[in-house]
Amino acid sequence: MNILCLMHADFEGVGVIGPWAKKNGYRLTCVKPYVREVLPAADGFDFLVVMGGPQSPLEKDRFPYLGDEITLIRSFLDQDKGVVGFCLGAQLLGEALGAPAEKSPEKEVGIYPITLTERGRQDALFLDFPHSFAVIHWHYDMPGSTSQSVVLAASAGCPRQIVRYGPKAYGFQCHLEITQEGLALLADKAARDLTPSLYTQSKDILLSHPLTEIHHKMDLILDRFVALLKDASSHQYDNQRPQG
Repeated sequence: MNILCLMHADFEGVGVIGPWAKKNGYRLTCVKPYVREVLPAADGFDFLVVMGGPQSPLEKDRFPYLGDEITLIRSFLDQDKGVVGFCLGAQLLGEALGAPAEKSPEKEVGIYPITLTERGRQDALFLDFPHSFAVIHWHYDMPGSTSQSVVLAASAGCPRQIVRYGPKAYGFQCHLEITQEGLALLADKAARDLTPSLYTQSKDILLSHPLTEIHHKMDLILDRFVALLKDASSHQYDNQRPQG
């Protein structure tokens, strides 16, 4: 399994996705477009992970490389390959499908619960998950909506926390991948985001929250996503085999 990962800041790494890939023997290739690293073609990769970052799709003129990323996301989708986006990555996934990112009703910075919708509780990635569970939030914007997209989870401050854009395309406005060290680094490098608001925790409260259960859910979601891709490929192969 070859995975391409797009990153957007030196202080936002791949989190637990790295150890998960290594544990499963998957190859993880990380590219940093924000320092002018060249984006590879979708060929040769099984799926794409698009990470979060301080940029906003609402300011693409300031970050022209986001347009190149959107084009690459479209390429993965056109080739019927999987795409998972986190935070900024979820917004870019929506943009690739013609759904412009929007301002979230509330800024959310902290560890708060999200609630699965009825469709979310039926989705293959979240079967047997609790109705509500804690995740990490760090955002001002949220992904757009298309006529085909399905909201799988929402929070008190954001109506689109997890969006399924297609059978192999999921956008997570929230984070489940950030490690304790990564969260501390983010709190330091993006300290101004901790300005008090209705859904902003203090640095002390934020960093005191255990992340073990959040990370367990991340691993499970990623395992299920890979199983979904393999199952889809298996069905495609079966449909292409000559009969008789």
